[in-house]
Amino acid sequence: MSAGQPIRHECFTLQLNSHMKYYIIAGEASGDLHGSNLIKEIRKLDPDASVRCWGGDLMQAAGATLVKHYRDLAFMGFVEVVRHLGTILRNMSFCKKDILAFNPDLVIFIDYPGFNIPIAEFAKDKGFKTVYYISPQVWAWKEGRVKTLRKVIDKMLVILPFEKDFYRTWNYEVEYVGHPLVEVVEPFRKSDIASTILDLPLIALLPGSRKQEIAAKLPVMLEVTRHFPGYRFAVAQAPSIDDAFIQSFTRNYPQVEIRKGATYPLLRESSAALVTSGTATLETALIGVPEVVCYKGSPISYAIAKKVIRVKYISLVNLIMDREVVKELIQQDLTVDNLRKELTKILDDPDTQGRLQDDYRSLWELLSAGGHASSKAASSIIHMLKG
Repeated sequence: MSAGQPIRHECFTLQLNSHMKYYIIAGEASGDLHGSNLIKEIRKLDPDASVRCWGGDLMQAAGATLVKHYRDLAFMGFVEVVRHLGTILRNMSFCKKDILAFNPDLVIFIDYPGFNIPIAEFAKDKGFKTVYYISPQVWAWKEGRVKTLRKVIDKMLVILPFEKDFYRTWNYEVEYVGHPLVEVVEPFRKSDIASTILDLPLIALLPGSRKQEIAAKLPVMLEVTRHFPGYRFAVAQAPSIDDAFIQSFTRNYPQVEIRKGATYPLLRESSAALVTSGTATLETALIGVPEVVCYKGSPISYAIAKKVIRVKYISLVNLIMDREVVKELIQQDLTVDNLRKELTKILDDPDTQGRLQDDYRSLWELLSAGGHASSKAASSIIHMLKG
């Protein structure tokens, strides 16, 4: 594309200089997924874009130069963060130097607030344009961060319907682009949960993408499998987790198979799922799989979290719907017996199954109303660069 050549997309025409440079920072598997789709949409509008990123294999496959992989960045909980503080600070220092060396036209931040907000402050101070795609969950804790975000972020793109109203209370106008998971999971979405339960006796275990959370939750999930001899079980292994680590938990459970890097196809086959809290709870619901949400952290991290986190629920499904749609078993409540009871309910109780179908439909309609999130986000970003 020659300099000044118009780019046409949907209903607008833009003039961009060639070789625009984008620096994107994501620190988790979900950020890698959404970042990769954003890169693909940006390249449709700006084919000569040069992208440098912190993320994962998906962002790299989308054409970005990968600086750091998220598997080296993901530290969960207060205790873990303190323990790895030296590594985190070294990463921040390296990131700042790398941004200066690359000299991007725009720095894009994807969630990952503990790292991204300080880097955003640095980027803004150095005169770079900044976009936050997928807002930090400041509505859950540390609301005061909004004051910082308002100062250092030129454009905030949010993906949850209630976030626009939340930010408005802080006199910060943000843009709702819809939820990017809708476009990602649509090919895997179930049409009839009840018939699937009858036809496909497979239960998915989603223990997370970090070693700390897997070690805390997978042993409880695996022990539950002994109580359901009529079902097959499969663990969804994140691509960033090595085989030996997962096998160290599953070796005594011959009825449990491992599926690596194929979570959506696994969920599409499954009658139910036991899911670690986080983005996976929303993915599971949008695909249409009855689920029980599992959370267990270190006692110290959990005690601190209880004091500072201000939301009623731990799963995105319940937070978005503002009521209990899926059962959450948290900390001491995550026991083999409780998990067995809740799994039995979503497998065998027609009333529970019917209610879930209705709630999942409402959730889908709510999140899909915003449109194609990655495309809308890319369009907004290109508009901003045209500025």
